[in-house]
Amino acid sequence: VQNHPPHLLQHLRSGLARRRLPPDKDARPAPVSEAFHDVPAGLLRRRHGAPSGQGPGREQRRSTRAGGLLGEHGHDFHGPDESHLDSLVGQVLFGDGAAAVIVGADPDESTERPLFQLVSASQTILPESEGAIGGQLLEAGLTFHLRKNVPILISKNIERALEDAFKPLGIHDWNSIFWVTHPGGPAILSMIEAKVKLNKERMRATRHVLSEYGNMSSACLFFVLDEMRRRSSEDGHATTGEGMDWGVLFGFGPGLTVETIVLHSVPIASL
Repeated sequence: VQNHPPHLLQHLRSGLARRRLPPDKDARPAPVSEAFHDVPAGLLRRRHGAPSGQGPGREQRRSTRAGGLLGEHGHDFHGPDESHLDSLVGQVLFGDGAAAVIVGADPDESTERPLFQLVSASQTILPESEGAIGGQLLEAGLTFHLRKNVPILISKNIERALEDAFKPLGIHDWNSIFWVTHPGGPAILSMIEAKVKLNKERMRATRHVLSEYGNMSSACLFFVLDEMRRRSSEDGHATTGEGMDWGVLFGFGPGLTVETIVLHSVPIASL
């Protein structure tokens, strides 16, 4: 939002994906402008895990023209322990990251350049998934609880989520849409690809973020969105969604929860 009046931001949300921090965390963006002191700010203190980045985006009202600034950041610390392999796996997969996005409606085309449109959103808790993913913040640090069947649980339910989201649009070919997927881990991505018969290039942006940064919980999805936008431009595609109009964003997290957002890309020429 370069050269954009900060007072147009109506909400300031700071999401802590996996760490408890002092309450002043939501006040730190304030020095950007004095106007931020008049912006309703909130700190999401609970440990949401991966889907937390999508919730505030879903809640942004269509009637609110001005946007909200949403920040996501995650940080883990726990020493490796051979007696607790779940946490050892978590230390291998998870990384640290921070991202921010502005969500709004009816953009002012003279100053604002939307990258993607949020069309619809839904959330579901997968059946038979209680306790599949969890974490406890103890004196020793954050301990993970991961069941081995997490990739199976996600992959066997992913097509139902796709069908429910895209039925109103008449879309049934999952290779005809672009994919922004939470990179929970290589096994999850591979099993999703196999289940819905995805071409390897559909997960290219997601796998790149996973290989470069690891699983940063909810912040990952903003990294994947930015990677897709960047590559779409560099590769000469017509839209921010690898040349396609419609896309899907998936967030996975404790619950086991799946967030599904239908996206619409924008023309690269409009940026």
